[in-house]
Amino acid sequence: MARTQPEQQAPPVLWLRVEYAKRGPARFTSTRDFGRAFERALRRADVPMAYSSGFNPHPRLSYANASPTSAATEGEYLEIGLCQICDPDRVRVALDEALPPGLDILSVVVSDRKALADVLTASQWRVELDSVGAGDIDDEALREAVDELLAAEQFDASRMTKTGMRTFDVRVAVMGLHVSAPATLSMLLAHTTPLVRPDDVVGALRQLRPVLAVERPAMLTRLRQGELVEGELRDPMGQGWQRPQAGSPTIS
Repeated sequence: MARTQPEQQAPPVLWLRVEYAKRGPARFTSTRDFGRAFERALRRADVPMAYSSGFNPHPRLSYANASPTSAATEGEYLEIGLCQICDPDRVRVALDEALPPGLDILSVVVSDRKALADVLTASQWRVELDSVGAGDIDDEALREAVDELLAAEQFDASRMTKTGMRTFDVRVAVMGLHVSAPATLSMLLAHTTPLVRPDDVVGALRQLRPVLAVERPAMLTRLRQGELVEGELRDPMGQGWQRPQAGSPTIS
């Protein structure tokens, strides 16, 4: 018996770009966990989603540059395709109410349909090496390590991946780096391939100054994410960073 061709779905009539945050204990939410929570929120908020065609239709969703599990973030992005025109701010309010505490919708705008990979080329991070206040981080050694890393043309580091140990250049991704407070770093990192994470930079600093090595993991917070243009991040929501941000330091 011939298999029936599945119904073809109409393309989205509207794409919305969504900016969200992971705060507090929600920073331990994995990318997969967030995806499940967000799709449940879409149903609870009765957002009129467009769906893909085929035998197993999926809502039209596009994710980008997920933060590492355990990192807090004030700047994550995704896009949703709708089957009818909706007011972006009403979608924002409805989704924010439907999501669990700590997963917060910050802004929703009509997408310009530029690829997220093209408008998210760098991230601004705050990295707290002494988040529990133990006082065992030598700030002078930290500054020396930062200066030495910035002076290097290349600095190779290794990380275990799903396919085994991989060595890559950490220095190429560092667009800005300084000690912004005791035991606290501000980083501006380009999104390279392979992706250099803030904990990779911390690992490089600890290689340069082993005295900085402590058993506790660093506390990571992504403050902003956008297109890097002449050393500055451009707001992917097209709003000029006018909405509140969580204590983002300036990176020179």
